[in-house]
Amino acid sequence: DGALIDPYGGEADLRAGVLRHVSPAFAEDPLRVLRVARFAARLGFAVAPETEALMRAIVGGGELAELTPERIWRELARALMETRPSRFFVALRRCGALATLLPEIDALFGVPQPVAYHPEIDAGVHVLQALDFAAAAGDSMPVRYAVLAHDLGKGVTAPAEWPRHIGHEARSVRLANALSERLRAPVDCRDLARLAA
Repeated sequence: DGALIDPYGGEADLRAGVLRHVSPAFAEDPLRVLRVARFAARLGFAVAPETEALMRAIVGGGELAELTPERIWRELARALMETRPSRFFVALRRCGALATLLPEIDALFGVPQPVAYHPEIDAGVHVLQALDFAAAAGDSMPVRYAVLAHDLGKGVTAPAEWPRHIGHEARSVRLANALSERLRAPVDCRDLARLAA
């Protein structure tokens, strides 16, 4: 008869652009942390504070360790192909999942770069901006993954050397190889990430 039955207030959340879990069952699968972040990237929605708190609890409980590399890669690959992949990493970072799943990426945030070459200064912000640029250009998955992994060596530069990162390329290659191995990334993604680094 056209009446909307909406026990969880989903219509209001859709209008407000909010992702919200609707039951404690959300915590039964830690992959949902990545899925929420991916939907944030796809839709541009914010994560409801109580959902973000539950995501933080899942991360804090160590449940992300249960995820296989294949499941992590699948969600990462889908997120990289979204219109604004940066939102995926922002959502993961807000709940602590980025440090757990992709510590090489998380380590870039708060690391300064020379302002003459990087007016955004922060290495993590730089990678997210570059990812969104690659997405806007319609670049392929290997290119987007290479963009993600191209500057990992800056995350391990000694703070005494900041904002310079002499030799970060070699460190980036080592870290990109390790990341690709851990995620079991496809060969084309691994190879291009190594070349970009």
